Amino acid sequence: MPRPFRSFLVALQFLTRLPVPPIAAFVAEDLSRSAVYFPAVGVIIGLLLAATNRCLEATGPWVSALATLVAWIWITGALHLDGLGDVADGLGASHGAPDRFDEVVDDPHVGSFAVVAIAVQIVAKLVLLAHIADGAKIWALVLIPAWARWGTLVWSRSLPPLKAGLGRRVSQCVSWGGIAIWGALLGGVSALVAWQALAALIVVPLIALYWRNRLGGVSGDCLGAGVEVAETMLLLAFALRV
Repeated sequence: MPRPFRSFLVALQFLTRLPVPPIAAFVAEDLSRSAVYFPAVGVIIGLLLAATNRCLEATGPWVSALATLVAWIWITGALHLDGLGDVADGLGASHGAPDRFDEVVDDPHVGSFAVVAIAVQIVAKLVLLAHIADGAKIWALVLIPAWARWGTLVWSRSLPPLKAGLGRRVSQCVSWGGIAIWGALLGGVSALVAWQALAALIVVPLIALYWRNRLGGVSGDCLGAGVEVAETMLLLAFALRV
């Protein structure tokens, strides 16, 4: 199997629950090399969400929004919601004791901070999806997952990893050149069809600034939490027609 195609399949397998051909002799470096295809996987996720929303558009904004949100969670396997919950627990429990963050994040139990954060996130996405104008919704659904996963490349490359894990592996194989190419592609499409998506050029650096000031770096859970926050902020930009 050609290495680029293999890396793309690894990225698709890691970020979604979509069926992919078996990948033989998987090694940790495969995931590192696949990171450059994260935005492409975001486009695929977005296309599936747009198709779901389009099929149920006649049922009304709330039913189509609910179906789209359920599809969003199923396609991604709640991967990023899990990261959001872990980080919420870590930030909440380590308030006043920063050294406890890693300990709490690594704890497999779910705390009240995680439950609240995930619940608020799901409700926020549902409400915002229902309030995006129909004409803009399709492009919003296609572009937002791609921009959010582009953000993982930016955060991994610009911030030090907090520990050995996904954040460190991604940073090893992501170049600023690749990030710039994806940014130019997504930016060009957004400028042509849905300029609200260009808010990602503000949202992604702001999230990076938060991680730097709050934690000094990022982990795999921080990347997942960042994806969720970025998606919600971009949905807000579309809903408010910013």
